[in-house]
Amino acid sequence: MSAVETMTNVVESPSTNADPFSYVREWDRLRGVMGWWHSFELPDGTKIEGVSSLDIQKQRIEAFPIPAALNGKRVLDIGTWDGWFAFELERRGADVVAVDCWDNPRFREMHALLNSRVDYRRLDMYQLTPECVGRFDIVLFMGVLYHLKHPLLALERVCALTTDFAAVESFILREEHRPGMGVAERPVMEFYETDELGGQTDNWYGPSLPCLSALCRTAGFARVEVQKVFEFSASVACHRHWQPVEAEAEVGPELLAAHHNMNYGINFDSGIDEYVTCSFRASLPQIERDDVQPEVGGFGIRPIKVEPAGGDVWRTHFKLPPGLVAGWHDVRLRVNNSQPSNEKCIAVDLRPKLGPITIAGVADGQTWKRNELNLNTGDVVVIWIDGLPENSDVNNVKVFLDSKLLRTVYVGSAGLGNSTQVNVRVPQLFPAGAAEICVEAMGIRSTPVRVEVLGRL
Repeated sequence: MSAVETMTNVVESPSTNADPFSYVREWDRLRGVMGWWHSFELPDGTKIEGVSSLDIQKQRIEAFPIPAALNGKRVLDIGTWDGWFAFELERRGADVVAVDCWDNPRFREMHALLNSRVDYRRLDMYQLTPECVGRFDIVLFMGVLYHLKHPLLALERVCALTTDFAAVESFILREEHRPGMGVAERPVMEFYETDELGGQTDNWYGPSLPCLSALCRTAGFARVEVQKVFEFSASVACHRHWQPVEAEAEVGPELLAAHHNMNYGINFDSGIDEYVTCSFRASLPQIERDDVQPEVGGFGIRPIKVEPAGGDVWRTHFKLPPGLVAGWHDVRLRVNNSQPSNEKCIAVDLRPKLGPITIAGVADGQTWKRNELNLNTGDVVVIWIDGLPENSDVNNVKVFLDSKLLRTVYVGSAGLGNSTQVNVRVPQLFPAGAAEICVEAMGIRSTPVRVEVLGRL
């Protein structure tokens, strides 16, 4: 059941009632009398009246930019209840999967009456992953959010399932609910511990409209647009992509680097909350957060911060977009709707099989003498390694000198066949004399190589 619809029966306005949520109790009563929540019109003209009117249902779906023809599109309806929205998008030509946390006999009854092919499944919100149900061009998430204990996690799941667009509709906290608190302008969310919202024990949150929009952006959607505010709810269109590049767009920025914001590597785990840091060059006097449009694997993502990094170099931080498949993904960005930048690659959920790791050579980073480190001239050791996987980085390649872990500062192409170059720094106080250097990558260690450390004079 949804607490967001304007109903067929007139319910006293929240602003004139001592209990601002009494209309929810009235909807419960009406559902007990009428049986159906959604209203339907069958192909033969027969009408089934539910608590929610057919006109309102049409207004709700038309609030979103969903095409009239959906042939070839895949749609997911989360919290389908009696199923009107699922059947409507099936009527438009979509291949529809409808899910709810309980097996609703009225859905099955209507499914039979309409001779529907909608794939109906009983699944909890937190069971919905691309591995479980796949990915969808359009996801309907209408009248569900405030029923969930973990709303942001749920929106991240919705984002991961969506390849193009999600229709998010929710009850919103309004000024008449909490007069004088300015909730219409503030990103606040009210928590209901028991049955405070209309006597229902599965109503957990009341977000304000600014909060609802902020939650959708934080979940990973590139563009979040308020479509319509109803009497008890709001409709928000959540897009996974930025607007298309215009033909006359200016040349894009130069992307200098893309790496993990914490460990500076190029590997990311989609199962946890990971963030990307990008450095880019753009000759602009000022760049604001909303001027920067990053994307990973084609999915846009709104930055959480943009800051100057010296000269004409800028730095931005953003969430790894949900729903990326395992493998390599291009990172690029636009500034002020420019053309895209050049690309840098990151690895997501890449678990390569490792073979032997061999040190092909070691040299002083300043003098380039083999098997030597002269701390009188510098502290960098250059190592050439065979057998490292493509996604080796400064975080997952470890170098030990006499069992002391050194700081890896560079991992990249050596320009020498298939070898990878790794640069590490050695502490200036490391004792002079013979030492052994070895490399470890993802749990596999190389055979050590002897080097001579020359101490400071």
